[in-house]
Amino acid sequence: MFNIEEELKKIPQKPGVYLMFNKDDKIIYVGKAINLRRRVHQYFDKSRNRSPKVKAMVEHIEYFEYIIVDNEVESLVLESNLIKENRPHYNILLRDDKQYPYIKITNESFPRVLKVRSVGKDNGKYFGPYPNAYAVNDIIDLFHEMYKIRDCNLNFDKGQYLKRPCLNYFIERCDGPCVGKADKEKYQEQINEVEEFLKGKEQKVIKELEAKMMDESRKLNFESAAKYRDRINNISIILEKQKVSNVEALDMDMISLARDEGIICAQVFFMRNGKIIDREHFFLEDDFNEKNEEIMSSFMKQFYVDLTYIPKTILVDILPNEAEGLGALLSEKRGNKVEIRNPQRGDKVDLMEMVRKNAKEMLEKYIARHFKRERNIQSAILDLQELTGIPNIDRIECYDISNTSGVQSVGSMIVFTKGKKDPKEYRKFKIKTVEGPDDYASHREVLTRRLKRGLIEEKKGNTATGFGKMPDIILMDGGKGQVNIAESVLQELGTRIPVLGLVKDQDHKTRGIIYRNKEYPLKVTTAIYRLLYQIQEEAHRFAINYHRKLREKALQASELDSIAGIGQARKKELLKYFKSIAKIRKATVEELKEVPKINQQAAENIYNYFKEQA
Repeated sequence: MFNIEEELKKIPQKPGVYLMFNKDDKIIYVGKAINLRRRVHQYFDKSRNRSPKVKAMVEHIEYFEYIIVDNEVESLVLESNLIKENRPHYNILLRDDKQYPYIKITNESFPRVLKVRSVGKDNGKYFGPYPNAYAVNDIIDLFHEMYKIRDCNLNFDKGQYLKRPCLNYFIERCDGPCVGKADKEKYQEQINEVEEFLKGKEQKVIKELEAKMMDESRKLNFESAAKYRDRINNISIILEKQKVSNVEALDMDMISLARDEGIICAQVFFMRNGKIIDREHFFLEDDFNEKNEEIMSSFMKQFYVDLTYIPKTILVDILPNEAEGLGALLSEKRGNKVEIRNPQRGDKVDLMEMVRKNAKEMLEKYIARHFKRERNIQSAILDLQELTGIPNIDRIECYDISNTSGVQSVGSMIVFTKGKKDPKEYRKFKIKTVEGPDDYASHREVLTRRLKRGLIEEKKGNTATGFGKMPDIILMDGGKGQVNIAESVLQELGTRIPVLGLVKDQDHKTRGIIYRNKEYPLKVTTAIYRLLYQIQEEAHRFAINYHRKLREKALQASELDSIAGIGQARKKELLKYFKSIAKIRKATVEELKEVPKINQQAAENIYNYFKEQA
């Protein structure tokens, strides 16, 4: 039994990160402290004037843990990573946690230029992240137009070559390293130009291209000179898309916060080499009316913790409450000093005013959309209650069955609470007692298992979430047959919950609902129809995705099980290493031998098996 009073006495007076847990062992808050004992004690000191957020949180703390670190920078990194991974309820969280793309130059004999979503420890060169994925696609396409860079995934370092070159060679978009035709030194020169461009030295690249163009012209090689001219034009087009806002060649981010109606908008403008290249906005929860300094600090920690590139200067309209520690963290990531400033005069004040106006406008638009959506949802719920006479429809559960000719049959339960998706309440079911494609019997099994478990949890008093929280209505994706199955299960279990069915027309489109043997037609323009259609589609999606995963897993297992000498341990290592059967199928004997537990004989067995299957 965790005794909070006793455990508080054991906390060391050292820097670190603390984690608050509820009775379900879920992390509900992550914080950092220079002095762990002093900080954690404050939460449980009833004599202090605590904020509404702290009061609400402390009521749900069942126990706490802490991690000791060496300094404030380490605690900032650890705190940010734990918040991002666990998304605790009482922390300030980004609603839109985007994973920005990077441009990667691979570490290979003939490097490739790729768009990736994360930075790997593979000695590749990464540039970014870039806030605009479309611009990344444009730039990579430009590189392939300008340079004869390969886009195949052959591993030349492991001997993967072709007998004949691909189409790109014949249309002169690649010099054919796959068949040993490319000059490695010239290829690397092209890659070096790409790298210079990505480092922000576009003008240097242009000057070098202009010099080469003039040289080719003097030699009367007009076709070659024209190619250099086209490269210069393409680069110029990309650069013209960037809005110049400052004559100084600065790398700088500008951040402003706007808040209203319980919502916060963080607007970020990205300036690189004196040009505003893009902007992005994020929304944060404002459930507990935190101070602006705390919100800015939380946003910056979550935003910058995973970025590989940090600009030299970050302008903010509100200084974060941990500006010094945050500056030290970002300076360490950058490799030299990062300045976090709230400008008070000069051109930068005008720039920040522009960012501030954009943040305010973005928030106003979001709130307008948000309230319109809320009104539509509430209208749908009220109309459904009036139509059916069912009072207080709060939790709606919808069930669907998915299978392929009865194989790998699965059931899904999706939940909408107050008219909105509630994914944490979704549940999956493997059909255990039904052979073949029998939707009625499968629905009976799923509903029986769900409702029996719900009644058991109710008796225990576990009614806050999960199976213990019973639905206000059950929605069946089907007509009378499916409704009758659900009602018979409810009758057998001695409980009563309204059951509605979604009735389809001859084109398999939902035309209305059935309740108590009466059909209620619905127009597609009504709020009820839009809500029920959304629920129906979500049930389909959830069931089909689960079924697809099981089917793919079964397919992978059966193929590898057919290979001599490949048992469960080796199968697990193969899938862990290659990630998919498709990649195993393409692997050479030498590549297969790199997998733990795969010896020469096993590698040859795998290679020969797939070679015979081809």
